[in-house]
Amino acid sequence: MAKQIWKPGTILYPIPAVMVSCGDMENSNIITIAWTGTVNSDPAMTYISVRKERYSHDIIKDRGEFVINVTTEDLAYATDWCGVKSGRDIDKFREMKLTKEKAAHLDCPVIAESPINIECSVKDIIPLGSHDMFIADIVGAMADEEYMDKNGRFNFAQSRPICYAHGEYYGLGRYIGKFGYSVQKKGRRKK
Repeated sequence: MAKQIWKPGTILYPIPAVMVSCGDMENSNIITIAWTGTVNSDPAMTYISVRKERYSHDIIKDRGEFVINVTTEDLAYATDWCGVKSGRDIDKFREMKLTKEKAAHLDCPVIAESPINIECSVKDIIPLGSHDMFIADIVGAMADEEYMDKNGRFNFAQSRPICYAHGEYYGLGRYIGKFGYSVQKKGRRKK
């Protein structure tokens, strides 16, 4: 198999496309982020990386909190729009007709239409060059009851989450298996 040699770059795809809400209930903003993920499970921690010139950067830095709002196929247009428009000039909640609700543990708003809202308290800010990485403790999470199955688990497939890959948005594909399926006894494998 032949491989091309590329220069170093942001090639790890797909990645989540999320809308991050910040500010307070009166003065809030939404920024679309693709540089996000889990950094620790105990305690639960996450990160977002934000360009220093973005309007939300200083809001998050000054307030020390933000909410990661998971996006879906139904929210794809708003996700993209909130990523290309600046909150300096417009109210993104109003323009995209998104419902602002109070977070359970923060003063920051959540996006009600998002099936999962992850409440984050900034623990550290690491300057990296083009972006600052905000490392945060996850202080709470909210999940839309509409997507809970009979066993009390969140059904990700039903919520139709989206991801981002090199400038494009995609819906996620079919179910393949759960963690550990490769070593389960054949009679217990779930398809």
